[in-house]
Amino acid sequence: MAGPTNTALDLSSALVTAPVEAGHWLVILPVALCIGLGAILTMLRDRAALHGWIAIPGLVLLVLIDAALLYKVAKEGPVTMVMGRWLPPFGIAFSADLLGAVMALAAAVVALAASLYALDEITTSGRRYGFFPFLMLLLAGVSGAFLTGDIFNLYVWFEVLLISSFGLLILGSEREQIDGALKYAVLNLIATTLFLVSVGYVYAIFGTLNMADIAAKARAPGNAAPLMTLAGLFLLAFGMKAAAFPVNFWLPASYHTPRITVSALFAGLLTKVGIYALIRVLVMLLPTERAGLGPITTIVAIATMMAGVLGALGESDIRRLFGYVVISGIGTMLAGVALGSPSGLSGAIFYALHSMVLMTALYLLAGQVAKLGGGFSLTTLGGLYRQSGWFAGLSLVLFFAACGLPPFSGFWPKVILVKAALDTGAWWIAAAILLTGFLTTIVFGRIFLLVYWRPGFVQDAALPQSVAWQAGLPLAALAALVIGFGLFPEPLLHLTQLAAGGLEDPAAYLHSVFPEGAGAQ
Repeated sequence: MAGPTNTALDLSSALVTAPVEAGHWLVILPVALCIGLGAILTMLRDRAALHGWIAIPGLVLLVLIDAALLYKVAKEGPVTMVMGRWLPPFGIAFSADLLGAVMALAAAVVALAASLYALDEITTSGRRYGFFPFLMLLLAGVSGAFLTGDIFNLYVWFEVLLISSFGLLILGSEREQIDGALKYAVLNLIATTLFLVSVGYVYAIFGTLNMADIAAKARAPGNAAPLMTLAGLFLLAFGMKAAAFPVNFWLPASYHTPRITVSALFAGLLTKVGIYALIRVLVMLLPTERAGLGPITTIVAIATMMAGVLGALGESDIRRLFGYVVISGIGTMLAGVALGSPSGLSGAIFYALHSMVLMTALYLLAGQVAKLGGGFSLTTLGGLYRQSGWFAGLSLVLFFAACGLPPFSGFWPKVILVKAALDTGAWWIAAAILLTGFLTTIVFGRIFLLVYWRPGFVQDAALPQSVAWQAGLPLAALAALVIGFGLFPEPLLHLTQLAAGGLEDPAAYLHSVFPEGAGAQ
């Protein structure tokens, strides 16, 4: 028999009954905007000429939303919104702290720069086959990964960005692209499977998937669960995603195959999502286990740095060379994770933000080198300094930043990491960072001497003699960021220090998810 229908139900124990603050919608707007724009662009497949002019204003709006979110988080602390208004840990939470918010903003900025470049590079055929819809879905996955507060949904957003990256990778359907996509897919699918196994392990141990709840329970006294095994699985899975040694070979075998715009997006975003996930899980959720894995992480970090820079020294194709530079930078970020100190983590976060901007710019630069010089090989290029002086000067700025030379953005995170290593007695990490920087300087000195300073070869009259505005504008904007954060590092350094502190002591993050302390039970 049905019960009485006029009985008032108390929903406060299961649902969020208070009205949602308007500012909290900023947490999910980046994902909603990207998915919505992707759907609109897909519906307008037959009007490919409009895609760029729809996507670019949308990306400008995304930058503004992410900037507003970062401002709110910096001013008020972490922000959480739970889907369906179910109380956490049962509702799927989107939680933004300083680390997630600043990474999401950096991702939006580099995607906007790449989309401007795409106006010139991506043909009508490429647009019809979905470049801009795939770009928006890739950003939805990246933004979702940075802003989710649920570890299973971190896996879901990895899948979203992985599927959209497959579409971008084979755009053009050339033999080389299919070959690169196969190598890219196999390793990333293995990493994704390991990640999913790890998530199942998490649920078996903690009975929850909410990151704040996991962090509280992992820190609870008397926890006898085999968390070191879990941390090792996460290190392997995210290390593969980030292209850390010895599972880094897929990156230089695939990043040189797609369109330059796609390579720039991948270099700027995808490996950084892997590093972000590694920092989020090992530092915030499993800090004791991260310390236990410190020696292994140190070895991986040093090996990744050296494998990357030595690979770059032996490479003659600029696109593949830059792929090795990406790998070397991953090793530098892992060094900060291995150190585990607040200054080490701050340096790793600073370097990740610097690398997102710089590597995007370097790949876009490589595209213009090929247009002006007729190819990507160091053996056939030359004379670009005489052909375009301002372009050579801009290139030199980006090269100095990649080497970690002052006064550019790459200098400060390396200084922070070297100091953090020496403060903890880990002189071998400091030595590896300095040696990598020295060898990287040789790498980029070689590029400048061969491509720009060496007398030019016979030029094809059909090649463009100047840089188009669609390429010059984003390159100049990214170079301005590199210079700006080099000359005025204090604001970004302050943010990264606060972000590192929030990871080591996630009390504010936990409070944003469980205002009454429920997650600590």
